Amino acid sequence: QAQLVESGGGSVQAGGSLRISCAAGEYAYSFYYMAWFRQAPGKEREGVAVIDGSGRTTYADSVKGRFTISKENAQRTLYLQMSSLKPEDTAMYYCAMRGSSRLVASDFQYWGQGTQVTVSS
Repeated sequence: QAQLVESGGGSVQAGGSLRISCAAGEYAYSFYYMAWFRQAPGKEREGVAVIDGSGRTTYADSVKGRFTISKENAQRTLYLQMSSLKPEDTAMYYCAMRGSSRLVASDFQYWGQGTQVTVSS
């Protein structure tokens, strides 16, 4: 059973920064692709960033240059550092594992419960 637990969400003003984390069990962390997705109320879940086992990263155009995905293998933890936050970044953020290099939600099998990020103007 894959265990994924996100943390670090919260409220921040526009222009601020926040780092969210996803702690994974040994099984979940064994997969090659790990990603962050987000979903705002009334909208579809969208891909934010993906990282592979070699450290290669892909970002959605909307966050490129502002967000950084990274991982710490010793801690089995996935991170998303978010800077220059905008109100439109407000969403529930989910980590996902066992997927692909594409930022497509249906490609990923295991999901965390989500952590809320709210950006006020």
